[in-house]
Amino acid sequence: MEKKELTCIGCPIGCTVTVTMRGGSITGITGNTCPRGRRYAEKEVTSPTRVVTSTVCVKGGDRALVSVKTAQDIPKDTIFACMRAINGIVAEAPVQIGDVLLENVAGTGTAVVATGAVRRRRD
Repeated sequence: MEKKELTCIGCPIGCTVTVTMRGGSITGITGNTCPRGRRYAEKEVTSPTRVVTSTVCVKGGDRALVSVKTAQDIPKDTIFACMRAINGIVAEAPVQIGDVLLENVAGTGTAVVATGAVRRRRD
């Protein structure tokens, strides 16, 4: 029997959730104070995902970088491939919040979108 202890990120309480497993199957979940904690723990031990945030270079903008994120969470084991793809992006100003800067990052089916705005530089 294996036990995994997690800190839930489903809400601000941050419960310590213990997941008991046998042979790769969940046999029990304790410590959560709401249903979100149970869902988080189940997902975290079976198929962990993350939203990736970063920055992208902007050409011709009044700022050199724009903040970005994946539009949805992606499998945790694709984060490094996702970052390699993000590091290869150069956006052209202007950039608006919500602009898709890369479709299907690292084969995840998820887009990388701008979370900030950059205006065109006025020379």
